[in-house]
Amino acid sequence: MQRRTIVLAIGMLLICAATASAAARDYAGTALNILPSGQYGSVPAPPEADDQALMYDGLTPLFDRVKPADLTRYFKSERFGVGPDGPATVENVPYPGVTVLRDRFNVPHVTSQTYAGGIFTAGYIAAEDRGLLLQQARFNARVASIDAPGLTAISLITQLKSFVPSAQTEAVVARQTKVLQKSGKDGRAVLRDIDTFISGINSFFAQSGSSAPPFTRNDIFAVNALKSQFLGQGGGDEARRSQFFGGLRKRLGPKRGMTVFSDLSQRTNPGSVTSIDGSFPYAGVPKRASGSVILDPGSFQATPSASTRASGARVSPSQSPASNVLLIDGERSATGKPLMVGGPQIGYFYPGLTYEIDMHAPGLNWRGATSLPFPGYLLIGRGADFATTLTSASGDIVDQYAETLCGGSTTMYLYKGKCREMGMFDAGTLSGEPVTFRTTVHGPVEGYATVKGRRVAISSKRSSRGRETLDLRFNRRLSTGAVKSPTTFFKAAAMTPQTFNSFYIDNRHIAEFTSGLLPLRHPQVDPRLPTIGTGNFEWRGFLSTKGHPQDVDPRDGTIVNWNNGVARGFAAADDDWGRNGSVQRNDLLTYNLDRLKRKGKWTLATVTSAMNAGATQDVRAIVTVPLLARLLKGSKPSTPQAAKMLDVLVSWRRNGGSRLDRDLDGLIDHPGAAIIDTAWTGIADATLRPVLGPQLDELATLFPRFDQPPSGQFSGWYQYFDRDIRRLLSGRTRDPFQNQFCGAGKLGKCQRAIWKAIGDAGAELTASQGTSNPSAWRADATKERIKFVPGLLPTTIRYANRPSGIQQVISFDGHR
Repeated sequence: MQRRTIVLAIGMLLICAATASAAARDYAGTALNILPSGQYGSVPAPPEADDQALMYDGLTPLFDRVKPADLTRYFKSERFGVGPDGPATVENVPYPGVTVLRDRFNVPHVTSQTYAGGIFTAGYIAAEDRGLLLQQARFNARVASIDAPGLTAISLITQLKSFVPSAQTEAVVARQTKVLQKSGKDGRAVLRDIDTFISGINSFFAQSGSSAPPFTRNDIFAVNALKSQFLGQGGGDEARRSQFFGGLRKRLGPKRGMTVFSDLSQRTNPGSVTSIDGSFPYAGVPKRASGSVILDPGSFQATPSASTRASGARVSPSQSPASNVLLIDGERSATGKPLMVGGPQIGYFYPGLTYEIDMHAPGLNWRGATSLPFPGYLLIGRGADFATTLTSASGDIVDQYAETLCGGSTTMYLYKGKCREMGMFDAGTLSGEPVTFRTTVHGPVEGYATVKGRRVAISSKRSSRGRETLDLRFNRRLSTGAVKSPTTFFKAAAMTPQTFNSFYIDNRHIAEFTSGLLPLRHPQVDPRLPTIGTGNFEWRGFLSTKGHPQDVDPRDGTIVNWNNGVARGFAAADDDWGRNGSVQRNDLLTYNLDRLKRKGKWTLATVTSAMNAGATQDVRAIVTVPLLARLLKGSKPSTPQAAKMLDVLVSWRRNGGSRLDRDLDGLIDHPGAAIIDTAWTGIADATLRPVLGPQLDELATLFPRFDQPPSGQFSGWYQYFDRDIRRLLSGRTRDPFQNQFCGAGKLGKCQRAIWKAIGDAGAELTASQGTSNPSAWRADATKERIKFVPGLLPTTIRYANRPSGIQQVISFDGHR
């Protein structure tokens, strides 16, 4: 009997493998991926839960020496079918004509005789592999749908909070049913798929004896809003930045205050780091901004919808953008076929926010990362003959409005000539405490401020609010074979109101499209400042598809992006002062690509090497230290020790500028990291202090001095240092600031200030390290190790600034 069972099992595996092969031809030449959070999601975490995390960590110390054999050692297969990741086990799913095979990484390989069976099974797998996360996210995600002031859904989920939505919240979320119904056949198809997906979720929970309420459309709508809030929106911080501008005007006068504000906000920049060809002008600053207001310094007071005790610490959705992609066209590839290494950064979680499915059903042939709001659809991954990934574009789709209050009231405001009463939104309860907020025609009231001493209310308008689920039309097209070329990819990507840079590769082309429901503002509105809310300065439609940044096969044969501004002329959002800087983390990727090119060509191994080297490099070591050395050359050091410190920094850059701890002794190998970490605040402040003076710390709340690892190094005043010092040294640059900051434009004065900052850091390090020898100093590597939030998986891994939701290494040999 036992032998017969084994034979039957082997026979079933062979039949399933043949079925999968027949269902979907695989045109990939190489198809690999890694999801560091893994496929498992149960608690306590099983012993295998960190299998992919350890592979991910294993690549890190290779730095820029990744060999072809390392790709299959530290990435797993992303080919259709179980392939080399067997042996597989058969899993029963309560739907006729469906077979699921689980490979050794627990990845489910689905074959279904019907489309509906594939969608149902995706829901079943979502509940099976992410059931705990589903239950934790479903209600907490409602705060993203309604934009409850002061709350972010991802914070509530990771802190294990408990939001209980009100009937009012449920009614608002439910409106997305009609939004989908009115959006055409794609929207109606998405709605049908959501219902089938939900039936799969509820089937698993019923089978497992769960007492939780059945899942509904609202749960899927809400979790999609969570994705939008976490990764797919930008802007909406005009009030804080406006009052900073108010302080500049007060100290420096209106004209110079404006020039300094423009310098620091870097909304557009002719010398910015871009990823594609062409110019895509959007959301420039008008000469006359009569539709905007400048808040009095320090006057903005937020009005959160819940108490700090109930909501806990807020995690900003934009704290750790680290998605990156490197695309190489066929002409620059050693194989003659385009190459891609890339993925999204969505943080390190257990259970992971993403998980993997290999899906094959009539009309569904895809493999890659999916997530809870995707009803049987691909998020990031591949079809039979193409692959896609994304980075956050953080487009400016959220605006704050200054509402004119009537007659001293705090709840009556002027709109289109009439005083109106603000609404009161009863959202529900959080940890047993009420969540409530005021609303205007523009949206939630986020606080109050004054303009020339007169009180105004600050409300927030988001273009994607109530429309987040329309994003799924894009993912449905990715999953159902509708995407066959860059042109069809662009048409699909243009359907989402969420703001992303989406990337595409097949065996002939590389391409990019930047999506989002981007508002066209009144010509007298400054997008960096709050808009007057009287109704005279409302949005005037949205940017056309043609106006969105997009490109196929750029002239230099590469598309490289690490959350930098994707194209020339495309303005950064008001809350994103680092996107259009003259230097970026992206420079690490292009720097490494240039070093690793052989006879004008790249391989998947060398492209992976470029990514992996950039993952542990300190951006300041690569882009700032050479300029720092130029600035200080020939000048007198403040101390002999300071001179040695600069020599160590130059040596660090020459040796790769990495923050690696290769011997795992808990210390970063090179002393340069300890020096730059300690000296940086002083160097950054010395650069800007002559102009910013008492507003240095306020600026740091808007644009940090540096996103210190294990954060992603996206923000940093190294951008300001670069533009200011290059002008100081050369007199003429392509992208000069209107003001001169360091030394107020005097070279000697700037040099003395920077030397002093280095010398002060030397004294501090001598005291803390117990030696005056800069070559002996070491920074703590242990505090930079990556932990999986919220602490349910005890494994930690080395600092690596890499995509975490999924990372693909892929190339295609053929095409449908």
